[in-house]
Amino acid sequence: MFVFEFVASTVMDNLIDWFYGQIVGFLGNFFSEMGNMGVELFELDWVQSVVLFFSQLGWALFGVSLVVCVFECGIAYTSGRANIQETALNILKGFLAVCLFTTVPVRLYSLSVSLQGTFAAGLTGYGTSIGTVGQQIIEDLSGVESITASSSSAVGLGLSVITSPIMLIFCIIMMAYAVIKVFFSNLKRGGILLIQIAVGSLYMFSIPRGYTDGFIQWCKQVIGLCLTAFLQATILVAGLMVVKDHALLGLGLMLSAGEVPRIAGTFGLDTTTRANIMSAVYTAQAAVNTTRTIVQAVAK
Repeated sequence: MFVFEFVASTVMDNLIDWFYGQIVGFLGNFFSEMGNMGVELFELDWVQSVVLFFSQLGWALFGVSLVVCVFECGIAYTSGRANIQETALNILKGFLAVCLFTTVPVRLYSLSVSLQGTFAAGLTGYGTSIGTVGQQIIEDLSGVESITASSSSAVGLGLSVITSPIMLIFCIIMMAYAVIKVFFSNLKRGGILLIQIAVGSLYMFSIPRGYTDGFIQWCKQVIGLCLTAFLQATILVAGLMVVKDHALLGLGLMLSAGEVPRIAGTFGLDTTTRANIMSAVYTAQAAVNTTRTIVQAVAK
C-alpha cells in the first residue's frame, strides 16, 4: 500500500508540475505574442507611411545640417581652427544615423521579444508533450535507491503550506497586480517605439555638426525599451515558476519585474519619452535658428 502511494505521489507531482509549467508557459507565450504585435505594428501601411515621412524628414535635416557643417568648417578654416578630419567623421556619423534610425530600433525590439519568448519556453517547459512527462516519471522512479530514502523530502514553502486565507488572498492580489502591470507595459511598447523613431529624426540636424549628446540619449532610451521588454516578462515568468515552491520569494521576484524601467532609468536607460521629446524640441529650435541665421548671412 505504501509503495502504491509513493508511485501515485510521484506521478501526480510530475503531472502537476507539467500542468503548472504549461499554464505559466502560456502566459509567457502570451506576453511574447503581445510583443510581436508591437513588431507587427510597423508592418501596417499607415505606420510605414509615418515612418517614411520621418525618415524623409531626417534626410532633409541631415542635408541642411551638411550645408551648415560645411559653412562652419569654412568659416573656421579662415581663422586656422578648422578640423577637416573631425568634420568628415561627424558627417559619416550623421549619414549612418539617418540610414539606420528607422530600422535598427524595430530589429532590436523584435530580437528582444523573440529572446523573451525563447527564455520563457525554456524556463517553463512550454510545449513539451505528455510523453516527456512519462519519461521523466520513469526516470524518477528508476533513480530511487530505496523507498525509505525517497520518503524523506524537504517541505516546501509554496502556496500549498499557507493556511491563512488572508495571506493567500494577499498573495493572489499581489500576483495579479504584477501580471496586470506587465500586461499594460507590453501593450503600449509598440506605440512608444514609434514615438521614439519619430523623435529621433529631429536629431539628424545636430549629429553632423558634432552635437551627439541628444542622439546618444535617444539610443539609450531605445536600448532601455528593448531591455525592459525582455526582462519584465522573463522575470515575471521566473517568479511564477518559483511561487509554487517558495511563495514569498516568487512573489517578490514577480513584483521586481515592475521595477525594471526605474532601475534602467537609474543607469541612464530611461524608457520614458518625456525627456527625449523636450531635448528633441530644443534641437529642432536650434536647427531653425541656425538655418535662419545662415540664410540671412547669405542674403546679405
